[in-house]
Amino acid sequence: MKMYWEIIRELREDRDLKQSDIAAVLQTTQQVYSRYEKGINELPIHHLKTLCLFYQVSADYILGLSHDMNIHK
Repeated sequence: MKMYWEIIRELREDRDLKQSDIAAVLQTTQQVYSRYEKGINELPIHHLKTLCLFYQVSADYILGLSHDMNIHK
C-alpha cells in the first residue's frame, strides 16, 4: 500500500505541476508542501479536502484506502 505522500506527489507529477503550484492552491509555502510530500509533516484534513477537490479524486484514493480515483456521489 502506498503512503499518502507518495500519492500526492504522483498526482502532482502526472499533471506536470510544481510543488509551488500546489502550495499556491493550498495557500501555503512550497517548503511546507514539500514536507507533506516527503512525509515529514502530516497533511492537515483541510488540505486533504482541498487536494481532493483540486484533483477530483476521493480522500480514500489519496489515503491509499482505494485504487478507485473517482469521487462517489
